[in-house]
Amino acid sequence: ALCNPKDKIIVNRDCHQSVINSCILADIEPIYILSKIDKETNIQEGIDIEESKKIIDNNLDAKAILLTYPTYYGKTFELKEICDYAHKHNIAVIVDEAHGAHLGLSDRLPKTALEEGADIVIQSTHKTLPSFTQSSMIHIKGDRVDRQRLSTMLRIIESSSPSYILMSSLELAVDIYETKGNELMEELLDNIEQFKEKNKNTSFDIYNEDDKTKLFLSSKKLGMTGYELEDLLREKYNIQVELANYYGVLLICTIGNTKEDLDKLSEALEDMSNRYKKDSYIECLEYPVVIPEKALNPREAFYKNKKSVKIYESIGQICAEYVIPYPPGVSLLSPGEVITKEIIDYVILCHKKGMNINGIKDLNLEFIEIISD
Repeated sequence: ALCNPKDKIIVNRDCHQSVINSCILADIEPIYILSKIDKETNIQEGIDIEESKKIIDNNLDAKAILLTYPTYYGKTFELKEICDYAHKHNIAVIVDEAHGAHLGLSDRLPKTALEEGADIVIQSTHKTLPSFTQSSMIHIKGDRVDRQRLSTMLRIIESSSPSYILMSSLELAVDIYETKGNELMEELLDNIEQFKEKNKNTSFDIYNEDDKTKLFLSSKKLGMTGYELEDLLREKYNIQVELANYYGVLLICTIGNTKEDLDKLSEALEDMSNRYKKDSYIECLEYPVVIPEKALNPREAFYKNKKSVKIYESIGQICAEYVIPYPPGVSLLSPGEVITKEIIDYVILCHKKGMNINGIKDLNLEFIEIISD
């Protein structure tokens, strides 16, 4: 809605794969901002503000900047500063607030993207508020967005047969948000603080800095990968986490969770600390932080001829498919990017440890598609 074909859009590298798909559909050129990674946890921390300003300065012809806020792990950054800087250069700000539809329910949580100055905000309402899966909202603020053009674009990509069940669930979520949301959120945040206090002496480090509804449990001291912990919690304790990375698991707590839910998690952590702790920590594994060289834009690569080669023979070639650890759906390699040994080594090692990989056709990771032209 903000770009024409061949226009630029500035995007955080740890964006959702749907952003790249949109660039393919609309023939838009993505300009990436490198995202920060916590080496202790492999948690994605968001963008560096000064680096983002440099990217804007070097791409003043960009029509928009799209940022993920909060990150999938609940980390935030100085969004208002970036909004003000982008607006100063006549660049609109789109925020993927998929995991932040609840932020307005308490002053103990980070400010919402709209409060920070974003022009368009997309929320996956179903992730953190009580609506059905697939239900989401788009919010617009100010006069930088042509609302009629946006409505036209939505008609092109949405179904002409909308689900009234999903829409009704959104109305119910809004009603709960407005009438009971503040009370439920304060109760949840109090329960989370009690949970953290109760478990500070277990074998798990708890990370819970910005969005207090997100709990990252590091299993490093337990001597167990996050993938192993995810399986153990599900199969042994009937607890389903949002996602796992190499160092731990992420849990999303919502206003639908009760004190009993967190008590059950506490019992599981105590039991695992007593029964499963190993003598040594897991080995260190660094997340690839370098953005691969872009040889073709996503749309050009999408329509090129492709061929499948053995995965280690692909190094130095142009990738023709996605390589996406899932969840959360952040692409390590996208169509048009040059394949590096660092990324292949990381993906294969993590896959052996239990990480799921999406996008690539060969789920065994023996072959990968490259551009054959």
